[in-house]
Amino acid sequence: MFRFEDPIYLYLLAVIPLLFIVRWLMQRQQKRRLRKFGDPDLVRQLMPDVSRLRPAVKFWLLLGALALLIVMLARPQMGTRISHEKRTGIETIICMDISNSMLAEDVTPSRLDRAKMMVENLVDHFTNDKIGLIVFAGDAFVQLPITSDYVSAKMFLSGIDPSLIATQGTDIAAAITLATHSFTQQEGVGKAVIVITDGEDHEGGAMEAAKDARDKGMNVYVLGIGSTSGAPIPMGNGEYLKDNSGQTVMTGLNDAMCRQLADAGGGAYIHVENNSNAQEVLDSELDKLAKKEISSTIYSDFDEQFQAVGILVLLLLVIEVCILEIKNPLLKRVSLFRRGPKPVAVVLLLLMAVTAGAQTDRQLVRQGNRQFRKGNAADAEVSYRKAVEKQPRNAQANFNLGNALMAQRKDSLAVTQFEKAAKLETNPLRRAQAYHNIGVMCQQHQMFGEAIEAYKEALRNNPADDQTRYNLELCKRQQKQQQQNQNQQNQQNKDNKDQKDKDNKDQQQQQKDQQKQDQQKQDQQMSKENAEQLLNAAMQEEKQTQERMKKAQQKAQRRSLEKNW
Repeated sequence: MFRFEDPIYLYLLAVIPLLFIVRWLMQRQQKRRLRKFGDPDLVRQLMPDVSRLRPAVKFWLLLGALALLIVMLARPQMGTRISHEKRTGIETIICMDISNSMLAEDVTPSRLDRAKMMVENLVDHFTNDKIGLIVFAGDAFVQLPITSDYVSAKMFLSGIDPSLIATQGTDIAAAITLATHSFTQQEGVGKAVIVITDGEDHEGGAMEAAKDARDKGMNVYVLGIGSTSGAPIPMGNGEYLKDNSGQTVMTGLNDAMCRQLADAGGGAYIHVENNSNAQEVLDSELDKLAKKEISSTIYSDFDEQFQAVGILVLLLLVIEVCILEIKNPLLKRVSLFRRGPKPVAVVLLLLMAVTAGAQTDRQLVRQGNRQFRKGNAADAEVSYRKAVEKQPRNAQANFNLGNALMAQRKDSLAVTQFEKAAKLETNPLRRAQAYHNIGVMCQQHQMFGEAIEAYKEALRNNPADDQTRYNLELCKRQQKQQQQNQNQQNQQNKDNKDQKDKDNKDQQQQQKDQQKQDQQKQDQQMSKENAEQLLNAAMQEEKQTQERMKKAQQKAQRRSLEKNW
C-alpha cells in the first residue's frame, strides 16, 4: 500500500507544465532572434559547438529532479507491517451496564461516567493483556471484540451511552453468556469477566450464567456501583425520571444480588465508591490470574520512502551537471562554473528537502498542536510521543503530551508527564503551569494534600497567578471539610461501637439474670419434689412400723394364753 503523509505538497506539481510552457516560449523567441542575424542554416554553421539535443536533455533532467523533489516533500510512504508478537498476559472482557439507572449521580460524576473512568484506568495499567467490551441493558452486544489495541478500546469506551440500546432493563445473564463466547480459544491463559452494574431490575438467570462461566475456567468479577439508599435518575433537562403516578423514581444498588453473582462466578465483589479503593482491589484480583504467552497482531506505521526518492533526485542532478551544452568537452571543461550557481542552489534545495522529509521534534510538536486544536487528542498524543522519542529533554513536548493525556482523562500518566516537564523546563511561568495542572487533577481526585503541594510549587514559580492562589484556598477548605467529615465518621463509628458494646453487655446481663431465675425455679421445683418424696417415705415407714407393732402384739397374746393353759 502506498500513500503520502503530506499530500498537500503535490499541488506544486502544477509548476512542471508551467515551466515547460515557459521554455517553449523562450525557444520560439530565441529562433526569431536568430533569424534576424541571417539564414538559420548559415548561423548553425557559424556555431559548430552548439548542440540542439543537450539543452533539451538537461532541461528534462532538471524538470524530473524538481518533480521528484516535490514528491519527496509530500513524504511518500509505502507498505504496512503487520507483525505477530508474543506477549504474556491475561484476557479480560468488560460487561458494562448502560441502562438508564446508571445515570444516577450517587457517585461522582455519575455511575456510568465513574465506570468509564475505572475501565480507562484499567486499560492504562494493561501492558501485554487483551481486552474486550460488551454493553448491555435489556439486551447485550459486543462493542469491541477482544484485542490488544488499547487506543481503539478507549475510542469505543468514550462513545458508550444509554441510547445505544433501546430495550431497557438489566439482562446480566445475556451479557455474561455473550462474554463467555467472546474469548479466544487459547487454553491456559487467565480469563476474567468484569461486570459493572448496579444490579437493579435484573432479568434472572444471572447466577446460572456465572456458574457456567466458572465451569469453563472464567472468573466473574462484579463491580457494584452506586449506593444502596438509592438516588434519582436525571433526565438531562434539570428534571428527574418519574413513574406513571408522577413520583420520582429512586434507583439503588442491589448489593446482595451482586455478591451472590460474584460468589457463583468464582470471582470477587467490589463496591465502587468515590475513591480509588475499588480500582486497587480490582488490579490486585486480576494480578492473581494465570498469565500465559498470548499471540497478538500488531499494526505498525507506514515506512518512509523519501530516502529512495532523494537518491533519484541526486542522481538526476549529477547527470545533469555532467552533461555539457557544448559538443567538445575537452575545450569546455570549466563550463560547469560558467553556468553560475544553479547546480549549487539545486543541491542546497535538495539538502533542505531531505531535512524537511525527516521530521524534527519541533515539527512533530507543531503537528501535535494542530491536531490538539482540532480536538484530536489521541492523534496529538501520538505526535507528542514521537517528539519525546526524538528528543526526551524537550520540555515543551513533555508538557504538551501531558495536556493531551489530561484531555483523554489519563490523569495518572498526565501527572507523570507534567512532573517530567517541570523538571526540564527552564521558564518559571511554564513550570508553574505544569504544577498548576498537577494540582487540578489531584484536586479532582480528592487528593487534597498532593494538590496543595503542587499549587504551592506553582506559586513559588509564578507568585502573580491568582487562579492558582484561589484553587489553593479552595483546596485547603475542601481538605478541612474532608477531615471534619472523616472525624465525624470516625466519631460516629466509635459511638456506634460503644453503643453496640453497651447493648452487648446489657444483653449478656439479661441472659445471666434469666439463667439465675431459671435456676431458682428449677431449685424450687426440685425442693418440692424432694419434700413429697420424703413425706411419702415417712408415711411408708410409719405404715410399716404400725404393721410390725400389730404383729408383735398378736404374738404376745398367743404365748400368754398357752402359758395359762
